[in-house]
Parts: sequence; structure tokens; C-alpha cells
Amino acid sequence: MSRRVPGFRAPLAVLLGAALSAPLALTAPAATATGQYTVTALKFTVRAGDRTCAVDADLYRPTGVDREHPAPAVLATNGFGGSKSDGSTDAIGKAFAQRGYVSLVYSGLGFGRSGCLISLDDPAIDGAAASQLVDFLGGKRSADDGTTADFVTLDAAGDPRLGMIGGSYGGAVQLATAAVDPRVDALVPMITWHDLAYSLDPNNAVGADGVPGAFKWQWANGFYLIGEGQTLLAPGLDPSRINSLACLHFVSPACDTVRTLNSGRYPAEETARLLAYARSVSPVSYLSRVKAPTLLVQGQADSLFNLNEATATYKTLKAQGTPTKMIWQSWGHSGGQVAGELSLGQGNVETSYVGRRILAWFDRYLGKKNVDTGPAFAYYRDWTDDPASAYATADRLPALSRKLYLSGDGKLVDNRSKVARGSRTYTNWLIPTSHSESSLAGMIGLPDPAPYDTKGTYLGWTSEPLARATDVVGAPRATLKVVSPKAERTQNSGDAADRLVLFAKLYDIAPDGSRTLVHRLVAPVRVPDVTKSFTVTLPGIVHRYEKGHRLRFVVAASDDAYFGNRGIKPVTVVSAPEDTGVLRLPVVGG
Repeated sequence: MSRRVPGFRAPLAVLLGAALSAPLALTAPAATATGQYTVTALKFTVRAGDRTCAVDADLYRPTGVDREHPAPAVLATNGFGGSKSDGSTDAIGKAFAQRGYVSLVYSGLGFGRSGCLISLDDPAIDGAAASQLVDFLGGKRSADDGTTADFVTLDAAGDPRLGMIGGSYGGAVQLATAAVDPRVDALVPMITWHDLAYSLDPNNAVGADGVPGAFKWQWANGFYLIGEGQTLLAPGLDPSRINSLACLHFVSPACDTVRTLNSGRYPAEETARLLAYARSVSPVSYLSRVKAPTLLVQGQADSLFNLNEATATYKTLKAQGTPTKMIWQSWGHSGGQVAGELSLGQGNVETSYVGRRILAWFDRYLGKKNVDTGPAFAYYRDWTDDPASAYATADRLPALSRKLYLSGDGKLVDNRSKVARGSRTYTNWLIPTSHSESSLAGMIGLPDPAPYDTKGTYLGWTSEPLARATDVVGAPRATLKVVSPKAERTQNSGDAADRLVLFAKLYDIAPDGSRTLVHRLVAPVRVPDVTKSFTVTLPGIVHRYEKGHRLRFVVAASDDAYFGNRGIKPVTVVSAPEDTGVLRLPVVGG
């Protein structure tokens, strides 16, 4: 199985191409599905933040759809680095038009032939621009050439019956649009983020708000270079896409944020301001305004936007009463496409689980049909042999139901009384000594070494061989207490970079000793206060530990996909029956 989808733009633009490159067989809500349509290239001059620029779009109009026979509409845009013409985005227009939907696909701001700066799906900019395209579909405005759309089903004057679908950068823009425009009727955001501050600078310590995490430098700089390289990738740019020599194509706060994170220096006031900016343009800051029914689809193989991101969005929307359901599919930004999973290139929508769920979602909220949209939560199980039964479903997320304890002799035991007294120490080097992934390996076609940890720079706790298969579904949590006098002396320096950084992760150890780091996921932590215990939320996983396998919990000093400690900071972990670390697992099925 290929770990990652090849191609320089794979993470955000091309990844969906495999799944959005052939007709999407949807039930036609208002017109006969003839498979015939016309495509009209349009320009829309929009006001986006403090700039005015043109948006490049294609309008797909099914044959037979007119003022007397209107149809609902679908609005979509590209992933980061793509355009309306890339394999994934134009496939949306074709697929929905072939099934009777009016489709408007456009190049996102700062990409393709659309103007304006790259503004990270800011509701006030990207959302506002998309809302002006909703005006067009609702008959409230024309394109620059005078084209109007009086053939879209309306729920009220100027209010089109409208859905949005797309992945990653084209996923977050859906939430941004719905936050500023209540006319959007249904959303299907795929493999997208909840909080860019967490995505690019994660701190998995619970309650560590305001404490920056460990900079995810490989992913972040890859996208930054794609954005700033637009002059080379798309010569002859509209002047509205140029900011300044210091920050060519992004809005200035985005450049400032990346540069500060790359500096390795995080003074409190400046860092707080920049991370606040990242959150302000992220769904975490505006989900309270999203009322459109939302089907979240997130990938289990995704070290960029992991399952915890979709889970946070899901919980927020559910709590406020927005109709919401969530699917954890196999593939994400880190690859993971497997046989039987949704792949529109194979035309398997009706036979794939995720495809059928999407059909039902749009039937219900765009076709206004009384259909079952499925369970609240579903997840893909890669240990099943039958693709037809690969998905398990539930009415809620699994709870943390199993406790294991960190023993002083390096064992992971199931009862506190089995904990041996003892202490062990590791220390970091000035260079990274652990490897989880090369985040950009698939983007540029390079091999990725297997995960490893260097002796003396990590601690591990290993369970006995499991007496039965154990299914972990969700985000494990670990409560830890460490001793690090050097980190204690520097943690109040006023620069967060002086705080202790560590990386928690879970391995599966087979009977032959081979190790698997599930989807190569790790939990970076910048410890808020090294004198106190702290709790770490690991990235969500769906994984079966087979009978006879052992579970291994590791705390490492570094990871080469992230920035780590500044200076040498030895760490000791002390265990005793009455006071030791605890690992909690969301185990399903007994």
C-alpha cells in the first residue's frame, strides 16, 4: 500500500484527485440525469477584506435545467496550491452536473487565475468572497460579463438551495462560508482543520492554552513555499495577488506567523498574538455561527490534520445543535487509500461506504428527501478482509475505558499494585534522535525511513502479550509527571522555547519484535509546568492490537518532523504504586 499520494501538490490539491476524478453518481434532485451539461467560464469581481479582485470560476449547467425546471446548486473550490482546473476540483463540477446539479467551481483566492492574497480561509475574506458567489446562484448578482443564474432552486428570494463539498483547504472554506452566510444548506468538509494553531504548532498537553507547541516545520514550510512560489508556478499574476517583497502572496499575519515559528524563539506576547491570529481564521473561532448540516469526513492516515481536529469540530457543532455526523475514512494527507474505499476514479460511489453516506446527506438536505443519513459516527477498520463490512458504526465516540500504568521497570501493567518502584532517565541531543515521518516525502517522491528512536533519548513502557485482540478507537490519554531540574530552571524565562518539549506515541509490537507506529502519529507536548503532572491527548487512531502483540507507550526527547528542545534537558520519570503515570485507552468491543 502506498503510504502517500505522489505529486508536489498532493497534500492539499491532488490528494482528492484520486477520489474526485470521475463522475459522482448522485440522485438527481430536480432534473433528469442525462449526463449532459454546458460549461461556462465566468469572472466575478468581489470585495474580499481590504481588496477587490476577480474570482475565476466555471459554471456547469445540466441540460434541461432552466427557469421553469430549476435545480439545487453545489459550490466548490480547490485545495491549497490547486485551482478550478485541477483534477479534483473540476471533477466536482462534472460529477454533480451529470447528476442534475448546477455546479459552480472556482479557484480560491490567491490560486489559479483568481486574484487577492492567500488568507488561509479567513471567513472575513475567503468566506465573504464565496458568499458573493452564493449571491450569483441566488439570482442577486450577475457575473462580470452579465451572465445570470435564474435556474437554481430557491428556498426564498435570493436564497439558493446550496451545498458545498471539498477537501482540506477546500474543506475549511465551507465552514468559513457558512459562518458568514446562512443560505448554505449542507456541508461536506473532508480532511480539514479545526485550529491552525494546533495543526501547525501542536501542543497536546490538556489545558495548555496559550503555551505554544512544537512547530510542525516540514508541513508548514512546504505550504509556505508553495504559496510564496506562486510567481514561479503561475507567472503573470494579477497585481491584487502581490503583497510586498517581504511577504509576496500571503496576508502579512500569515507570513509573520511562519517566520516566528521558524525562528525558534517564542516570547510570550508576540507568540500569543500570532497564535491568536491562526485561531481567528480557523473554525475553532467561528463554529458558533455555523448552522448548516455538516458531514465531517476525516482521514486516519493524516499527520497534518489528524482525527482530533474533526473530533473537536464535531463535538462543538453537536453541542450547539447543528446537525452533524462524522466519518473516519482510511485516507488523508498521509496517504492510506485502500481497496473498497471511496475512489471516484473507480466509480465506486454506490458501493463504497463513504460514497453512500455523501449521497444520503445531499439527498436529505438538497433534495429534501426523507432519507436516513446514517449513524452519528463511523470508522474504517483496516483489519477486516471484507470491504463491505470495513466500517463500524456507533451513536457516540468511544469512551476512555481501559487503564494501564507505567511501571518503574519499563512495563505497562493493568493494575496499580503491579507497579514496580523505580526511575529511569533519558536526555535529548542538540539534533533530533527520533523519526516518525518525513512529512514531505510523498510530495517529492522520496522514500521515508521506518520510525525509530535512538537509545538513551527516549523511555518506553511495554505491556505483556495481549490475551485477545484489542481495538483502540479514538484518542488515548496519558497523565505524566517528569523530573527535569534544568527545564525547571529555564521554564519561566519569558520565552516559551525554554520549556521542556517531549513526544508521546504508541507502538504495536508484534511477536517477532517488529514495531509499528500507527499511521506514524505522535503527540508533541511543550510542558506547561514541569513541576506538576500533566495530561497528554494523543492523536486519534483506529487500530487493532492482535492477540499476542504488545502495546508500547513511548516518551521521546525529539522528532525530526518538529522543532524540539532548546538546550540539553535530561528527563527522569519516577514510578511507585501510589504515584505513577497512567495511560487511558478508548477500547471497543470488550
